[in-house]
Parts: sequence; structure tokens; C-alpha cells
Amino acid sequence: MNTDKSPSLSVNGRSYQLPKHPTVVVCVDGCEPDYLAQAVAAGQMPWLKRTLAHGTVLVADCVIPSFTNPNNLSIVTGVPPSVHGICGNYLFDTASGTEVMMNDVKWLRAPTLLAALSDAGLKLAVVTAKDKLRELLGHKMTGICFSAEKADQATLAVNGIDHVLALVGKPLPSVYSADLSEFVFAAGVKLMQIGRPDVMYLSTTDYIQHKHAPGTAGANAFYAMMDGYLGQLDDMGCVIALTADHGMNAKTAMDGTPEVIYLQDWFDAWLGAAQARVILPITDPYVVHHGALGSYATVYLPGSVDVTDACERLRQVLGLELVLTRAQAAARFELPADRIGDIVVVSERSTVIGTSAARHDLSALEVPLRSHGGISEQRVPLIVNRKLPWLNVTRRLRNFDVFDLALNHVA
Repeated sequence: MNTDKSPSLSVNGRSYQLPKHPTVVVCVDGCEPDYLAQAVAAGQMPWLKRTLAHGTVLVADCVIPSFTNPNNLSIVTGVPPSVHGICGNYLFDTASGTEVMMNDVKWLRAPTLLAALSDAGLKLAVVTAKDKLRELLGHKMTGICFSAEKADQATLAVNGIDHVLALVGKPLPSVYSADLSEFVFAAGVKLMQIGRPDVMYLSTTDYIQHKHAPGTAGANAFYAMMDGYLGQLDDMGCVIALTADHGMNAKTAMDGTPEVIYLQDWFDAWLGAAQARVILPITDPYVVHHGALGSYATVYLPGSVDVTDACERLRQVLGLELVLTRAQAAARFELPADRIGDIVVVSERSTVIGTSAARHDLSALEVPLRSHGGISEQRVPLIVNRKLPWLNVTRRLRNFDVFDLALNHVA
């Protein structure tokens, strides 16, 4: 084990050493490991090719549901949703009887490592693509924290920085573009050049991954862009640790149309209209590229329905990989039991789950549907641009081990 006695701090039961070098943790949204393999093979990622040879290259499991909010919060807290409380992008608030986004810090049940590092006197910078994550990631953190989506609105008082567009030298990007993620990387490089933060967290968007499969021209161009910025950070002496919040797969039938199980329609046909409530935790304000269709759903049943019977019926539905009771799902996926329904449903690799057919507008899909949320999107890269001599790789690695690797295991 690492016997270095440098200063450390404890967060959520895990101990972290303070960094000796500027440390950049990157969450590449939707980064199925094959994206990296295909781009490297095509000669599009020279920095990563060198890192694969001289750094540490692993594959880890992300949190289920394999969505953005649960995984980003697991990464910055170092613990699963059963501890930090963020179990989706969206949930049914049983206290108020309403369906709400999980962007508010009131849903967060655990402190973040980012806040603890800033409390320890370190200089912190957080740049996220979409603004939906900004408040959660920056909760109680002192330092720079802004989103590419609303970079033009950043202020010194709220975000720890102003005039971001002038600083980065790029216009405000469209939320539906690769430019949104590029802005994150460009801002990260600029912040490292001018302020040299001790720890920086960069989180991108999966717009490209929803539209382009691994090895395609669009995907390779995105990863070539990313590689260039990571190379610049490496040249500045940064420890770089890269992971993803989830993978990505095609969710189509053989004719290229979306392969969807409309679960609310299924329950309405069985129990009558609006007796059960199907919640899709993938739901967020940015539905153009996935139509709010993912491979994970949770269901609230009326008290008159036997949960075991409902599970048995659901297990007969073609395209469903797993049907679990609340207790089973909370135990298997480390979820907060009070924030999921009576049943959790996970679909197979090529299938997504919807509510009712009438409630999903898929007219904006320009390419065959690609999405995530299930077990089939759980494997993600875990890469550090240094050898990690004290790493025990016999244990199950998670994407939320990334700060542990970057801070505790770098020689």
C-alpha cells in the first residue's frame, strides 16, 4: 500500500491524500470504452495511445441507473446513491406527489470531496457541460464552478469567475452540439494555464455519443478534439484521471426504428388508466437526442396490487432483462430505497423503456436511437496518465474510485 504520510482528509468514510501535482478528473459523458479503442486504432488519439502504454488503463463499473446525475454525484462523493441520495436525473417525490428533476441540492445527502478539498485550502475549478449539474457539483465548494451551457451568465459572486467567454475565446455553444463539450475542455486548459488549480473536475455531455457509434467519423472527430486538450493538460504536468458516467448502445429493432417497451401503456392495459405510475429517471430538459427513453424505469403501484405478482407478469415481457422489487433493487444497485418505486425494471441492451407511446415525441431523432440506463451500459473506462504502483486491481473497480486513484495511488 501507499505509505506516504502527506496530508489527507476523510470524506464519506474514504481517506484522500492532498494532491502533490495539479489533478484533473474528467467524466466523459456516454463514453463506451469502444469509442476510445476505435479512435486510437484510427490514429485519432495520439495522447491516449501514449497513455495506454505508459499510464494505467482499467475498466470499471458505473452506478445503475447508468444516467448522468447519479454517476457524477457518485464520482464527486466517492460513494453510491444509497449514501448520496441522487438516484436519477428525475424522480417521483412521494412527499409532494409530484415528479421533479433531481437538480436541487436538497436531494443531496452526502458532502462532496470537492467541497472538502476547498475547505482544506486547495484551489478548485469545476466545469460542467450542462447547467443541470452545476449546483450539485458545486454544493458548499469554494472556487470556480460554472457550466458551458450558461458560461455567458457566470459571475464572480455565484461562479467564482466572470467574463468566461472572453477568457476561453469561444462563443457560447449550443446545448445540442459537440461544441458544448469542447468548451468544457478549452475552459479547463485555460484555467490551468492562468490559475493552476490544485484540483479540477471536467464533465462533458453525451450529445455526440447519442448520435454517433464508436469508430464513425463523428465520434472519432470528437475524441480527437478531446485528445488534443488532454495532451495540453498533460504537458502542463497535470495528473489526469479519466472515466465516464455511463456507456452507450444502439436501442433499435432490425429495421432501425426505436425498440421501445411502453410500460405505462402496459400497466394501463392491465390495471386501468393511471393506476400505476411509471417514472423514467433518464428524463431531463435535454430530450432531443434520446426522447426521454432509457433502459431503466421505476414503477409505483396502487396498494391493491401484489408486487410479487406484478414482477412475475413483467418478467414475461420480451425485452426486459431484470425486474426487481424495491428491496432487491436497493440492495443490488446500492440505491436509496425511499426514492425508488415498488418495482425497478431494466431492459436489455437493444431496448429502451417509455411511459406511453403518446407521451414520447421522437420526431427530433435524426439518426437511429442510441441511449443508456441499463446494465449493458455499466462498463466504463478508468484511465490515469501515471503508473499506479500501489493499486490493488483484484477488487471490483467503480467509476467513483477515480479520485481515490488520482489522489491516493499516483507515485
